[in-house]
Amino acid sequence: MQSRWILSLLSVTLVSLAASQTPKSVPYNWKNVQMVGAGFVDGIVFHPTAKDVRYARTDMGGAYRWDAGRRRWAPILDWVPFNDLNFMGVESIAVDPANPRNVYLACGTYTNSGTPNGAILRSRDGGRTFSTTRVPFKFGGNENGRGNGERMTVDPNDPRRLLLGTRHDGLWRSDDGAVTWHRLESFTPLGGPRGAGVVVTLFDPNSGSRGKGSRTAYVAVSNATGPNLFVTTDDGATWAPVPNAPTGLYPTHMVRGGDGALWLTYGSNPGPQGMTDGAVWKYKGGAWSDVTPEKGRFGYGAVSVQMGRPDTVIVSTFFHPPHEQIFRTTDGGKSWRPTIGGKETFDYSKAPYISRTGIHWLFDIEINPRNPDHAIFTTGYGGHETFNLTDADRGKPVIWHAMATGIEESVGLELLSPTQGVPLVTAIGDYGGFVHRDLDKPAPEGNFTNPHFGNTTGVAAGDLAPLTIVRVGSASGGNRGNIGYSIDGGKSWNPTKSAPTGAREGHIAVSADGKTWVWSLRNGAFRTSDRGDTWAPVALPAGLRVIADHVDSSRFYALDLFGGKLFTSSDGGATFVEKSFTLAGGLPRRGGDRMDARAGQDQLYATPGRTGDLWIAAFDGLHHSVDGGTTFMRMGHIRELHAFGFGKAAPHSKLPAMYVVGSVDGRRGIFRSDDGAASWARINDDDHQWGLVLQIAGDPKRYGRVYVGTHGRGVFYGDPR
Repeated sequence: MQSRWILSLLSVTLVSLAASQTPKSVPYNWKNVQMVGAGFVDGIVFHPTAKDVRYARTDMGGAYRWDAGRRRWAPILDWVPFNDLNFMGVESIAVDPANPRNVYLACGTYTNSGTPNGAILRSRDGGRTFSTTRVPFKFGGNENGRGNGERMTVDPNDPRRLLLGTRHDGLWRSDDGAVTWHRLESFTPLGGPRGAGVVVTLFDPNSGSRGKGSRTAYVAVSNATGPNLFVTTDDGATWAPVPNAPTGLYPTHMVRGGDGALWLTYGSNPGPQGMTDGAVWKYKGGAWSDVTPEKGRFGYGAVSVQMGRPDTVIVSTFFHPPHEQIFRTTDGGKSWRPTIGGKETFDYSKAPYISRTGIHWLFDIEINPRNPDHAIFTTGYGGHETFNLTDADRGKPVIWHAMATGIEESVGLELLSPTQGVPLVTAIGDYGGFVHRDLDKPAPEGNFTNPHFGNTTGVAAGDLAPLTIVRVGSASGGNRGNIGYSIDGGKSWNPTKSAPTGAREGHIAVSADGKTWVWSLRNGAFRTSDRGDTWAPVALPAGLRVIADHVDSSRFYALDLFGGKLFTSSDGGATFVEKSFTLAGGLPRRGGDRMDARAGQDQLYATPGRTGDLWIAAFDGLHHSVDGGTTFMRMGHIRELHAFGFGKAAPHSKLPAMYVVGSVDGRRGIFRSDDGAASWARINDDDHQWGLVLQIAGDPKRYGRVYVGTHGRGVFYGDPR
């Protein structure tokens, strides 16, 4: 059988290198694996008059619109291709007060020199389709100050006109519905050295008439060392600081009440970096009032005014001890009452894991313009909403529910589908990961505990002992230990009795029989054969990732791709033998743009069900060895690879299904091969691209099912239609 496999692959390789063709498409159904939230929702935008029209923006996971019929958020940027992955960081959202079908997104994740310029996406159908205007500046959707806003706004007296504030390039305006933009050279302030640029733009609707535009507008600038609020009364021809405006703190949010009053929140940092001071100010009739509810070593993040009752306002704190607070006034700021704590109740049922996270990064809060009982606030893991806010005025409990159903913003760092048992175990950033017994429901026990992790960077199980699962990461929440294991398929977890000195994160390999674990770290690798009671160093160069053979429990492998070295152990990782190899076209060079280091490229993989059958999934090509790494053959079709994995074989096939993310025969996407990489079929479509995909893994129990870990849009599973 082994010889036929070799001959088959030789002929496949020759055919593949000789010719290429556009890969066929296989239709798939794609659904998010349900975690709920797991990322920073940094803004909510309600339409001022239309019922149930609202949008959510995230710092690196795209944007969402509320689907009232399904009672959940619906993603609106899943179509973003890899080449435009920068669009997944959304800096600001603006709605058209005159037409609820018009919505605008300012997209761009970073302002560093290596990131492309941003874009304005405009939709005329409620975010279902978009047109793109690429702009000559950058946005910082995942930078400090990303919770400020809104930076972009539509003139209520002329929906063709929009104002847009940027971090480093001043103030811009469009006069044709966001199709084209020009810089307002009359506006020069850019903010202080630690600021986030122009953070709020706001038209005064009383300063103009329908169709002729508003002549007065306000702009808040992230500056703590000088003037930070500016006004124009001549349609942008000139700008001046608003007299007597507060200084010394950074504006974070600004809104206008129905009586014309401006409400502003301030902090000692643009956020979400920590704050040690803050304030709330009100500007009405040319006079300023300090209406700060409570002073302390914390800041204020956001403010919202109730529609039709301009003296009813809520504000949110930032870094308030012992937990964040929402203050509410019904008398224009003369008196305030807290609305979190005491009689208030949090309902975590829609996202059980957040019961352990604590409210943090509360950087936007909004009262529904159509329903004063409904309010939403955002957090670093999604957010909460209440439907009985006004009960607080009568001393009754306010109930806050998890509000992020439909929003999935996790970063998939590794995916495990064991050979038996649960469908999937995820390793994600910030919130550890989950054991997914039901892919369509959040894990009722929440994320990993005992120990509880922030980042989980590695998870593995033995193919012949799938109930033994090991995970590594970085402890959080006062937990100790950066490794945990389960011997019952993830039902319960245990910390190890010991760990290598300073060991955290890295990757874990588990032998096929589950008895030997090798922990790969930056400073070297360590092995244990007694469930972590003792550890021994492994004689390997530092920084190499060790993997296990899927059949032979004594075999482990490690790869130095750029040095052309393969290391093989046949004694359970105790010792390794080094051998050199070459690749067709030569070894790749270290450095350059070889994609995100957390992704699945430039790694070694072992074929399930076969001993010594190895694949090098290099960023610039796929290579295969059937002789334990003595020789590698370059496979055809693939010219760029971001992630690689195996799944259950197709019916009547003895070759495992293979999955790649990258470019096949010149076409980008997610692909499956059922014939050992001889041919590939694209299994995603242009509506399901998600910007950047880091990980992919097939299910060994179900042919065709595949799991995909994205960079900010959560984890997906796909099944053939």
